[in-house]
Amino acid sequence: MAAEGGGKEMNEIKTQFTTREGAYKLLTHSEYSRPNRVPFNSQGSNPVKVSFVNVNDQSGNGDRICFNVGRELYFYIYKGVRKAADLSKPIDKRIYKGTQPTCHDFNHLTATAESVSLLVGFSAGQVQLIDPIKKETSKLFNEEVSVRQKLSVTTGRLIDKSRVTCVKWVPGSESLFLVAHSSGNMYLYNVEHTCGTTAPHYQLLKQGENYAVHTCKSKSTRNPLLKWMVGEGALNEFAFSPDGKFLACVSQDGFLRVFNFDAVELHGTMKSYFGGLLCVCWSPDGKYIVAGGEDDLVTVWSFVDCRVIARGHGHKSWVSVVAFDHYTTSVEESDPMEFSGSDEDFQDQIHFGRDRANSTQSRLSKRNSTDSRPVSVTYRFGSVGQDTQLCLWDLTEDILFPHLPLSTVVTTTNNPSTNGSNNSGANTPGNSLPTPLPRSNSLPHSAAATTANSSKSSVMDNAIASGVSKFATLSLHDRKDRHHDKDHKRNHSMGHISSKSSDKLNLLTKTKTDPAKTLGTLLCPRMEDVPLLEPLICKKIAHERLTVLIFLEDCIVTACQEGFICTWARPGKVVSSF
Repeated sequence: MAAEGGGKEMNEIKTQFTTREGAYKLLTHSEYSRPNRVPFNSQGSNPVKVSFVNVNDQSGNGDRICFNVGRELYFYIYKGVRKAADLSKPIDKRIYKGTQPTCHDFNHLTATAESVSLLVGFSAGQVQLIDPIKKETSKLFNEEVSVRQKLSVTTGRLIDKSRVTCVKWVPGSESLFLVAHSSGNMYLYNVEHTCGTTAPHYQLLKQGENYAVHTCKSKSTRNPLLKWMVGEGALNEFAFSPDGKFLACVSQDGFLRVFNFDAVELHGTMKSYFGGLLCVCWSPDGKYIVAGGEDDLVTVWSFVDCRVIARGHGHKSWVSVVAFDHYTTSVEESDPMEFSGSDEDFQDQIHFGRDRANSTQSRLSKRNSTDSRPVSVTYRFGSVGQDTQLCLWDLTEDILFPHLPLSTVVTTTNNPSTNGSNNSGANTPGNSLPTPLPRSNSLPHSAAATTANSSKSSVMDNAIASGVSKFATLSLHDRKDRHHDKDHKRNHSMGHISSKSSDKLNLLTKTKTDPAKTLGTLLCPRMEDVPLLEPLICKKIAHERLTVLIFLEDCIVTACQEGFICTWARPGKVVSSF
């Protein structure tokens, strides 16, 4: 699981690691950084982030990379595993004064060889729309304005004064984008509209448990179009589902909240084991969400039945990034199968615009769609953390469907009466729980995990096993108010998790929460109540905390706070010219 050998060897930085696919190798000549290659003094600076876009260049080298280091923002041709990086020729370089870039995102729909639209969020709260190919700055949102108040003139930001934590284009849109702030608010913008010269006035659109959504009330359409108030503390990251219909948010209060984005409704919630949640991602088919944070864990949550199905423990400090590997997810089938739907249906779900899903992923979304023969699926995801370690994880069938052995999977239709009859027999001897299947990267199921099962989860387990690939929207049952635990210290590992917590006032519901009542429920199962995954590999790959993990078709990209962006060639992808 960890590096081999004694203590000295375990602290060595690894340049390659091996999984069942083969050896992944660090390509030192493909390292991107500031042109002088000097490690950046990261104290007090914002995390290094990386964004990719493909501009469909006729030369066949259309990949472009953007990354921020301190006050600087760089835009390069990304040569990946093909050629060595040439840091002397950035396409664009920007140095900012008084603020630092914190995050950025390309619009993949509008990108061409002549023009790209790049959103950049900043530590002072503003968002900039730039074109690094044309080297233009087209618009600035939430900019500082002067406000006259009687005898004085003050300057400030009218929308939100706090740091931008996450910015993303809305999937399928050329003009809409979403911005999250450390204030806990999110804002929906349209690049075609202005922000106005006066503070926006809001009107309540919808509110629910620990969230509220407002529209901007004005005579003419202006930004922001919507204001989301979510949870308590900073909203650290959000991610759209592959089909763009749902939005997963993780906050400093330790909650994962999943919303129906268009309907502005809460679909489901999960609570961290300890501290805030820092990162979140979706599986390629949108069925599972993985979150990581200050409890040093990766937590796997089922979108369909709204519950934690596994946790992974391998990091020794906060988990900063989680991501699914769309290219290593495996599907095994013994006989040819009939599939409903077209390849385009699943291709439209993939939100990462650089590469389209391969045939394995297409089969994944349609598993067991019309045939009773089972398809074995293994999801691969990865995580990096402040402990400078990279972990890879496999999520296997025996974790996903512990109540149904593969040999007894039965296809059912999406008829409510059929589902009801399946549920009525869920606890009969004929449907008794099987012995957990052997697995290489997870610990045995606990008794509680294999016996405690509600009627709702029984229905949904059968639905998953029958291969229902569409989103199943469930009403969220009434749950008690909840709150986050005390902040987890940076190097506070799992062995020192404290049960103490604070009872602060809930800002949205105005009621106090009792964390003790959250632990042991569906919101936050106890450690012994869900399977515990072990990482396939867990390797120290940097000197400073890791801030980036991106899976590409022929490589894995990581970055650390010193400002070094590393390319790890997949097995068999090393070009001999190196």
